[in-house]
Amino acid sequence: ADEAEFQAKVLENAEHQREKRRLGRVGMGSSASTPWGGAQSATAYAEGIVEYATASHGGFHLSPERNAAVYPTLRSEGGWYEEDCGWAAVAITFPDLFTAFERRCAETTMKDWFPDAWEAIFEAVLGPGDSCEKDRRAFAAAHAVDWVVISAIRSAHHAPLVEVVATLGGRRDPRAEERRFLVLAAEYEVERPFGFVVDPARHAACDGGCDTARDGVGSFVGRSTEGRGP
Repeated sequence: ADEAEFQAKVLENAEHQREKRRLGRVGMGSSASTPWGGAQSATAYAEGIVEYATASHGGFHLSPERNAAVYPTLRSEGGWYEEDCGWAAVAITFPDLFTAFERRCAETTMKDWFPDAWEAIFEAVLGPGDSCEKDRRAFAAAHAVDWVVISAIRSAHHAPLVEVVATLGGRRDPRAEERRFLVLAAEYEVERPFGFVVDPARHAACDGGCDTARDGVGSFVGRSTEGRGP
């Protein structure tokens, strides 16, 4: 955002690189088979803890002995932990093998995606805003009987409006009842992490053809095929 933030980022990365060198990880070629395809390279963090990289993805593999140390609710039966979220279980279990920066990233990942395990391990309760997954659950509980948008369609003929498709609680189920509403584009485009909640008192219902809209909001002459997620 500014020079101070840039400098802080550079210093953080410099310390991260220094710590990595001190940890003495060993890089090597590898053709091992992984859940994400054939490995192109590998990095040994310690005996029984290897990180693999493939053409598309990657992650860690733990030996049975190492895997047994992972907290039960986080443990992967085969000892494989993918690089997006699963790796955090490895870092939390073996913190001495990771840099301070990596440990902070792992803690954030754990809080966001494995909050129940994090609370059990650290005997603490995550509050609102501390965990993406807990916030998602709270949103789902609060709006279980509200119409939540699952898709939207722009209209080239009615630029101020967006036609949205909603289900109760935002259920993505072919059997779920769907309803359509018209929402001002400027209102719809405001970022909402868990979905747009329709207010039937303000957002006019649409019959799907959108030749006309109830409550006098307006009419759609036609409809584009361009979709936008909630």
